[in-house]
Order: sequence, then C-alpha cells, then structure tokens
Amino acid sequence: MRQPLSRKEKPKIDCSAIQKILLIRLRRIGDVVMTTPALTILREHCPEAKIDYIIDEPYRKLVEGHPALDEVIVLPKKLKTRHFLRHIRTIRKNTYDVLLDFHGGPRASLFAFFSKARLKIGYKIKYKHFIYDTVIPREPEEGFIHSVENHVNLVKSLGVSPSSIPKPSLPPGKRLEAEKIQRILRRNHYLGYKLITLHISAGNAFRDWGVDKFIALTDLTAGIQDVKIILIGGQDDRQAEAEILEKSTAPLISLVGQLNLRELKELISVSSLFVGPDSGPMHIASTTSTPIVALFGPTLPAHFAPWGAQATLLEKTFDCRPCRQRECIHKDFRCLRSIRPQEVYKACLTYLQCS
Repeated sequence: MRQPLSRKEKPKIDCSAIQKILLIRLRRIGDVVMTTPALTILREHCPEAKIDYIIDEPYRKLVEGHPALDEVIVLPKKLKTRHFLRHIRTIRKNTYDVLLDFHGGPRASLFAFFSKARLKIGYKIKYKHFIYDTVIPREPEEGFIHSVENHVNLVKSLGVSPSSIPKPSLPPGKRLEAEKIQRILRRNHYLGYKLITLHISAGNAFRDWGVDKFIALTDLTAGIQDVKIILIGGQDDRQAEAEILEKSTAPLISLVGQLNLRELKELISVSSLFVGPDSGPMHIASTTSTPIVALFGPTLPAHFAPWGAQATLLEKTFDCRPCRQRECIHKDFRCLRSIRPQEVYKACLTYLQCS
C-alpha cells in the first residue's frame, strides 16, 4: 500500500503515475462552477486517472455527469458524525494519489486531513495550511487574482502547464430538462421571442439590487420589440417575485423556485440575455453562449467576473469595496444600489438590438 508523505518529505510529483485524484469543493453554486475549468485541464493532462469530486447535496447537479469526472461523492445537507466517518472510510479505501482542496473550509480541510491521500494540495490558509503537502497562496502580493485562476493554480502545482484556461462547463443537460423548458415557453407563448432571464436576488442584502429597481428595469424593457422577460430566483425570493409581478407594467412570467440547476442552465441557454447580480446563476450563465449583464456591488469582477463569457459588468467605485458582507458601513448597500436601472437597460440594448 502506498504510504502518505511525512511532514519532512518533499513531495515528488510524477503526473504520468497519478492513478486516483480526489477534488473537494463543498459550496456554493458559483464557487463550484468556477472549479470546472480546472477539472477540464486536469482531465486533459491526466486522461487515464480516476478523478472523483466531493460536493454538498444541493449542488450535485452541477458536477454529476461532468465528462472530466468519474465519481461524485455527495454529502448530506446535515453532515452528522456517522456520515463523516462513513465517507472517510470510503475515501481511505480508495487510496488517492492526489487530493486537491478547492475549498479550504472547516469540513473540506477535515476530509483532506483524514483522507490519507499521498499528496494533499490546498490553499495557504491560517491554521490550516499544515494539513497540505503543497500550499498555494490565495492572494497575490499585489493586485487581484480570479477565483478560476486560483483553482487552476492548484492543478499547476502538479507540473501541469495549460496553454489557456477554458470556459466553465456543466454536465450535458438531460432530454427531460430541455423538454420542460420548451413546454414552459410554449405554454406561455414565448417561443420565437428574445428572452431575458432576469435573476431577481442573490441570497443576501448586500447583493440585493432592490425590488423597485427590478420593476423599473422591466418597465423599460417592455418597450423593446419582440422581447419577453422571465424571472428566476430561489424560494427566499417569493416576496420580491410577488411585488414585481404586481407592480411591473411589462408582461412577465416567473419561474422563481421552480427550476433545478440544470433546468436553469437550459433556460439561460435558450435566452438572448441573462441579467442579474454577481451570483450562482450568473456563473451558470457563463457556461453558456448567452451574453450577460452583471451587477457587481460588494464583490469585484477581478475576483468573480463570469469567466470567458460575453458580458457587460456594471459597478460603482467606493472605497469600501470589496467588503466581507457582514455589515454595510453606510447602512444603505450603495455599492450595488447606486447602479441605475437606466444603466442596466442601456447595457441590455447592446445585446438585444443585435441578436
């Protein structure tokens, strides 16, 4: 049986001898999507290796069936001790040659620590970097680095030198998922129109543009010929959904809380434009050929812009950006909410008039 490296032993990497690789990224939507360019590169350079991926239950559809992966290890929503121990036993039996921790969070680092992988690679994070045999800085000494590049840097530590970084990618959609979207469009007489998929929230107040602004934007776009708007969001967006549907003068349909992640990708794929804040759905949109108008508030495009996508990124300059999204020092979330609906509308026109 292969022995793990001792703490004093310098890792020696022979890519041609790598047989089993374990990847870890537990949450959330955008973060998982941004690991997929690294998966593609890893598969290209290790075509014969078995590559497995640990992920949380809510996000499994983002990677299950991905052509770069062999097996997806799914953790339950509430990871109890017995679940953890069972997965650890399975991971140890697999005797992985290499483990790449794309996450670095508490649970991910525990899986890495107990994995018995021969070579463990992760980010240089305070109190955790001792777990890994190779650590990669998450932030450059100067400037910024995109999250996609961070993940690719973990792969590069294996001696891999990709000529370029590909677009993010999701598993191929299933026939039933595509048929569901077509049924919805047919039932609402939306076939043949230019569709705007409009994401009306992003999970917290810091990335919430405001219902009034979404209403104003839908009113503006109502005047564009042959354009229809579809609202998307999660279950937590029901109140915003109801207010927009009630007050907007534009003809709308809402699929808020009605689509799984792959169905969402199918919808965006047949749309002419995706509009929304920096969010998981925005990164799902980056895996398609659909143009994006993205609104950035507390986060920076330098870190999280939709990688490889045709996109217009709207942002305002404030000294408090970026922030940790724990407290708005101005109490009004001005970094995002100072973006005017007219600015978003103008950006939308660029794509809708030429599509």
